[in-house]
Amino acid sequence: MIDIALLRSHPDLVRENIKKKFQDRKLPLVDEALALDEKKRALQTEGDTLRAARNALSKQIGLLMREKKTDEAEKAKAQVNADAARLAQIEEETQRVQEQLTKVMMSIPNIISPETPIGKDDSQNVEGKRFLEPKTPDFEVPYHLDILEKLDGIDIDSARRTSGQGFYYLTGDIARLHSAVLTYARDFMIDKGFTYVIPPYMIRSSVVSGVMSFEEMDGMMYKIEGEDLYLIGTSEHSMIGRFMNTTIDGDKLPLTLTSYSPCFRKEKGAHGIEERGIYRIHQFEKQEMIVVCKPEDSAEWYEKMWNYTVELFVSMGIPVRTLECCSGDLADLKNRSVDVEAWSPRQQKYFEVGSCSNLTDAQARRLGIRYKTEKGSAFAHTLNNTVVAPPRMLIAFLENHLRADGSVEIPEVLRPYMGGISEICVKKA
Repeated sequence: MIDIALLRSHPDLVRENIKKKFQDRKLPLVDEALALDEKKRALQTEGDTLRAARNALSKQIGLLMREKKTDEAEKAKAQVNADAARLAQIEEETQRVQEQLTKVMMSIPNIISPETPIGKDDSQNVEGKRFLEPKTPDFEVPYHLDILEKLDGIDIDSARRTSGQGFYYLTGDIARLHSAVLTYARDFMIDKGFTYVIPPYMIRSSVVSGVMSFEEMDGMMYKIEGEDLYLIGTSEHSMIGRFMNTTIDGDKLPLTLTSYSPCFRKEKGAHGIEERGIYRIHQFEKQEMIVVCKPEDSAEWYEKMWNYTVELFVSMGIPVRTLECCSGDLADLKNRSVDVEAWSPRQQKYFEVGSCSNLTDAQARRLGIRYKTEKGSAFAHTLNNTVVAPPRMLIAFLENHLRADGSVEIPEVLRPYMGGISEICVKKA
């Protein structure tokens, strides 16, 4: 959510930002918000005037009564009562207008970074840097599900019976590899100075609406029937919600946190949920990083965060590249975002394995996350980034470390987490 003061002073900037995001349908929201803001301020001015008048009359009533000017005192009392009734109306109307204004403001997208390329959709995202040289093996790389099945590492048929499409069982060494990657990622981030956190996996609607747009919520979140609780789609949701309606000591910023959680997503309207495989699923696990910092530091942390993910993947021998998200591909709360994509030897192309976002003060305004300053307080900036998210990472791992005989090499950095084994071999029938 943007600052209403920015909207008042630079409405054309906000309109231009909406156009850059190719959301012209939202242009009327600017005038609607300005009108509601003007109405709210007019009500507040009227209320302040009435309160001042009421206070003055209240003092006069006592004086009039002492002077035995009963008729004048009664008239003053009547006016005080009338003012009180009108004040009650004003307060009720102000609250209603404020609720309408907040709803409109939450639908206006965050101001995008000057560094964000302008484009209509993800087809116009811009490639950044590449890390490690992509390799093409001299043998055919099978589909990831075939690799997993030969390693006796997955059971999708049973998952369909127990849970439906978009779920799976991981077994044996593959299940261990899955956990090893997450544990390695946890330790990797702890070594970078991040504090490890395991957050709640369910959050209230007030947190959901604070961390994402209404459109995202509808397409992602699972609601717990009969309760004001949602399953998290990523630990970022509950991690940022942890600081709602708080004022953080400015000397303690930045807060650098890394969190583990399972993630639950409806993937409503997403392509691929019915496809064979585990690229797009309803439940997965993820190691995340979150930073809460002062505004002047968020651009620097943005660069650091995606670089940490790149460093992690490179340490496991997986070629990656960055892809700068264009304006039309940015979620409404994001100021800037970059995807980290891993190389697929089978497809001969890169695919997304993580995303880093700077949300500036958009989430902080929605959730009331402030920090102390010398002059009082200010809204903090929030950032989030995927450290690693199996099973997509597993797909990249298996394809890049597959041998011609079907076995998979375990890189040095993961062997301590795999009991010292150096490979996962094909299971004999």
